[in-house]
This record gives sequence, structure tokens and C-alpha cells, in this order.
Amino acid sequence: MAAPSGGVSCEEFAEFQELLKVMRTIDDRIVHELNTTVPTASFAGKIDASQTCKQLYESLMAAHASRDRVIKNCIAQTSSVVKQLREEREKNLDNLTLLKQLRKEQTKLKWMQSELNVEEVVNDRSWKVFNERCRIHFKPPKNE
Repeated sequence: MAAPSGGVSCEEFAEFQELLKVMRTIDDRIVHELNTTVPTASFAGKIDASQTCKQLYESLMAAHASRDRVIKNCIAQTSSVVKQLREEREKNLDNLTLLKQLRKEQTKLKWMQSELNVEEVVNDRSWKVFNERCRIHFKPPKNE
């Protein structure tokens, strides 16, 4: 699943998390997808498992790349805001509103960075399940 068109809003962390939740649907449903599309040995002749696994592989690769782009883009945007607020803060040390805003953005940045770790766990789980069910039907290209 690709990111919604028109860009991604990184301003509100709750919206960012909700977007990632929607984008992780393929990973959340991979076991069901494999159970319903990749046949067991007794039904192997009725469905082309290699084609099904190839399509699922391509969908997973696209979803993972898309989420990685969204997360890294939001980290970059938020890092830029933090840097700007730090510079403003250095010029105006007495401004408590500025300090509060800086702390808020720093916290949001940490949360976004932690999403990279969550992403790694989600991706690892999906690939493990994929490889368990599809390894005999489909061999992914070596260059990816």
C-alpha cells in the first residue's frame, strides 16, 4: 500500500502513527493472506503458488519501501524544525514558550525515530512468515 497522495503531514504525531498503522495493514494480515492464497500440499495443483508468492513479495517490498520513505521524511522534517528552534532558543534564552515548543518537537522526533525500530520488527516478522510459506514456491532476486 502506497502513501496517500499529496504528501504526508508530519506535524501531528498521532496522524503520523495512524498513517503508519494503515500502511502496515499488509504486514498485519500476511498470515491470513498466505493461508488463503498459498495452497497446502493437497491443493498445490489448483493454484499457481509461485505467482501468488511473487505478487505478495512485490507488495511487501513496495509497502516496506513506502513506509521507510515516510518515516525518514518525517524524521528529516522534524529534525529541521528542532534545529531551527534550537537556533532561535540560543538567541532568546528567556523565552519559555520557545523552550516548550522545542521540547515538544524533540519528543516528537524521538518518537518518530523509534518508529524505525518498530518498522524493523514489523518487516522482520513479515519476511519470516513469507519465507516460511513461500520459500519453496518463489526465490526473490538476489539484488534486493
